[in-house]
Amino acid sequence: MDAPVTVSELTERIKGILDLDPVLRRVIVRGELSNYKIYPSGHHYFTLKDAGASLRCVMFKSDALRLRFRPENGLGVLCTGRVSVYPRDGAYQLYVSELQPDGVGDLFLAFEQLKARLQAEGLFDPAHKKPIPAMPGRIAVITSGAGAAVRDVIRVLGKRWPLSKVIVVPVRVQGTAAPAEIAGAIRYVNRWQLADLIITGRGGGSMEDLWAFNEELVARAIYDSVIPVISAVGHEPDVTIADFVADLRAATPSNGAELAVPVWQDVRDRLLDDELRLGRSVQKKLAESAQRLSALASRPIMSGPMAFVEQRRQDLDRAAERLDTAQRHHLSEYRQRYIRLASALEAMSPLKVLSRGYSVATDEDGSVIRSADAVEIGGAVHIRLEHGGLDCRVEKRTEEIE
Repeated sequence: MDAPVTVSELTERIKGILDLDPVLRRVIVRGELSNYKIYPSGHHYFTLKDAGASLRCVMFKSDALRLRFRPENGLGVLCTGRVSVYPRDGAYQLYVSELQPDGVGDLFLAFEQLKARLQAEGLFDPAHKKPIPAMPGRIAVITSGAGAAVRDVIRVLGKRWPLSKVIVVPVRVQGTAAPAEIAGAIRYVNRWQLADLIITGRGGGSMEDLWAFNEELVARAIYDSVIPVISAVGHEPDVTIADFVADLRAATPSNGAELAVPVWQDVRDRLLDDELRLGRSVQKKLAESAQRLSALASRPIMSGPMAFVEQRRQDLDRAAERLDTAQRHHLSEYRQRYIRLASALEAMSPLKVLSRGYSVATDEDGSVIRSADAVEIGGAVHIRLEHGGLDCRVEKRTEEIE
């Protein structure tokens, strides 16, 4: 009977066998990510699975820092690493050194992931884009100070619009330090208001060469820039995240310079054309004014001003005469109307009846007496006559026969 061994001894023996297997020391495994977690330590833990099995995996921080894309559950990947045993759990696992999407490159996937995320945040929104100045006085060119791109930009700007002052802000445009330098240069130009316009970019290259302009750090610096930014990266087919965020995208650095400024000869020709049209307009206005002045000078008032005054005086006299006639006419109508109303009022007056021999009897309260029964024997009665009145006392009442 064989001698017993401890769990640790057995595990170490299995681990040694796996570690010595040349096939398992570097293996590429295809599968689908699940249970993907990033721990505070920076290590990545996940499970790689297919339809029939699953494999525990770990990717240490030093290797994970090289990832270009963001791993997500359900993503098909190719994992490169070594198979070994984790002694504490006694389980074998894949120690991943490289991780890339299955079927597409990691740079392409990282590009699409960042593009989708920034677009969802509104960084590509046309409403945020600022207009490019028509004739910028100062232009900051953020690119490599030693590349052909900066020479092309300076040459085109000098030829098209020599009035602009070109400020070159040299940065690295490739490598791990490039994104921070590009973003820092954009913030620096904004902080000190060094220019009216920024052109940033580089010459052509592979996707890896242009990757600095696909970094989120650069994209957010362009988005936050108060100064308008033209992105001029690579050649015509090349598209970067910076192109989507910038206020204007140029196909090449030279094209960026062309979009930044007008051609001075075209501006001169427009000014000359405007000057010619302005001169013609002024001549036309002067001719029209001369004709109007001549017409005014030929009027009678200009040869004899008092004739105009006399004419206005005659018009005033005629107006006064018409006003006086109208006034007399209205007064006559009002007088006749007054007489008619007075006559009608007098005809209705009770005093008119008294002039024909009638009288009006009233009691002590001044009320008109209409019946003999309204006054007691011995009661006081006032008789109103045409001239004066009589105060009487009733001695007898009689009934008048109608």
